Amino acid sequence: MGLITYLNSVKARDPAPRSRREILLYPGVWALGFHKIAHRLFRARFYFLARAVNHFARFLTAIDIHPGAKIGKNFFIDHGFTVIGETAEIGDNVTIYQCVTLGGTDPANGIAGKRHPTILDGAILGSGCQVLGPVIVGERARIGANAVVTRDVPAGAVMTGIPAKPMLVDAKEYQKEFVPYGTPCRDCYDPQTQKLEILQCEVEQLRKRLAELVAERDVETMGEDDGPSTPNDRRSRTRA
Repeated sequence: MGLITYLNSVKARDPAPRSRREILLYPGVWALGFHKIAHRLFRARFYFLARAVNHFARFLTAIDIHPGAKIGKNFFIDHGFTVIGETAEIGDNVTIYQCVTLGGTDPANGIAGKRHPTILDGAILGSGCQVLGPVIVGERARIGANAVVTRDVPAGAVMTGIPAKPMLVDAKEYQKEFVPYGTPCRDCYDPQTQKLEILQCEVEQLRKRLAELVAERDVETMGEDDGPSTPNDRRSRTRA
């Protein structure tokens, strides 16, 4: 039953498979299965055997998950060539695309012994992104393709660029339970033009706000014009 639930969760995030049997052939599914074995061996301190299973899985799937990494429910690696470090922690319903690295850095400024990221529930990591060091990626956060994350990411944020920075996202996109590939495909995420894209979004937001303020002013002006007349108003109309 647990396997069927997992396969259904993958099918809900990937439109390609026609059946659950197809998903059983995915390298990410096999890599996760081998990791469960390697992680149990690692916790039992059979480090050599854990590494052996890890290397065998990497040979078959091109996905390298250190036996010490902690992974939650319904974790999905779409395609392969992913690297996940020893002290990485991954929550439930996390989706990672190809060529992603959850890498380590010198933990001098972080938690002692913690060198790799913590990815919270529902996060999506786009293809080629690098999340480095003991940073925390918040719940339902999205990391754009080829972004480099070296600082904590707030819950629900969309990060793009090198280094990764948050960008404005339409509320309709933000409220979606799952966004394939992490970021809307209609937007441009070239790091060289990211600042321009953010400024254009800010200008658009300001234009909308200005239009709202003008509309509010017009309504107030009409209300004043339609109000009761005073003696001074009547005298003015008589003189005219």
